[in-house]
Amino acid sequence: MRILAFDTATTATTVALADGETVLERRDDPPPGARPRHTSRLMPLIAELLEHAGWSWQQLDRVAVGIGPGTFTGLRIGVATARALAQARGLELVGVSTLESLSLNSDGGTVCAVLDARRREVFAAAWRQRRQLLQAATFDPAALAERLGPDTLAIGDGAVAFRSVFERSGARIPDDGSDLHRVTAVNHCRLGLLADPSDPDAVRPEYLRLPDAEIARKP
Repeated sequence: MRILAFDTATTATTVALADGETVLERRDDPPPGARPRHTSRLMPLIAELLEHAGWSWQQLDRVAVGIGPGTFTGLRIGVATARALAQARGLELVGVSTLESLSLNSDGGTVCAVLDARRREVFAAAWRQRRQLLQAATFDPAALAERLGPDTLAIGDGAVAFRSVFERSGARIPDDGSDLHRVTAVNHCRLGLLADPSDPDAVRPEYLRLPDAEIARKP
């Protein structure tokens, strides 16, 4: 099966193609503090990757898209693009948890995938030997740290942002520049190949909280 996967839940735009053992990735990682470039880079990255692989749209079977949690605008762009491509090209569509995909950067043990949710909160979920221990939710970093067992591997930009908080709990966090912290659509391909396809209209973002604009309007 040939699968196209992409994720726009974080500032990065990551796209991958997989066909059996062959996996290719293209990504756009804005510099620190820069705005995401999902709108301008997602479709060009997909086109570049298809051209590099020598595949046509007709040779694809499935699309896998990261459904978050993540930024409201990023998820909306990614999911809307995936649904449009699946419907226009007649492709199967699956939604992939961005946190579960991130956790696959670890090869075992207990891993907590942590994404920076801004407003001094994080999105997180944890697994031990691929069995889920902590369901995806929004956490105060200190409260999450209390739930992490000693020697838990915490990865993701949220683990980097609140390194001191998590390390006090005994969690292990790779160096800031480690690839273990990067969401990659390569892992989306792995999960997307195992999932059952969904009706495109049923694939929706998992925001886990209200958009920042709505939070700001609350009294």
